[in-house]
Amino acid sequence: MGAQPKITQRDLRLRSKEIMDAVERGGSFTVTRGGQEIGALVPLPRRRRYVSRADFAAMSRGAQVRDVGVIRADQAVTYDEELGHRDG
Repeated sequence: MGAQPKITQRDLRLRSKEIMDAVERGGSFTVTRGGQEIGALVPLPRRRRYVSRADFAAMSRGAQVRDVGVIRADQAVTYDEELGHRDG
């Protein structure tokens, strides 16, 4: 990941709409005043509510293949532990 572009306080004041539109699209900037870095403009993290089928498939390609029987056994143990059931 490269360095963020630097903008002066004056640039921010004069080009605020353009700069804020870029931040909204995911861009980040380092703000300077008198040649000194004073802050950063970065987009807020947004929680995705929907993952497309293509994105899910892409994320799943590297997932480890699990045995369904092992998963069910883990679930059974967790379920029993949460209910206070223990062997022995």
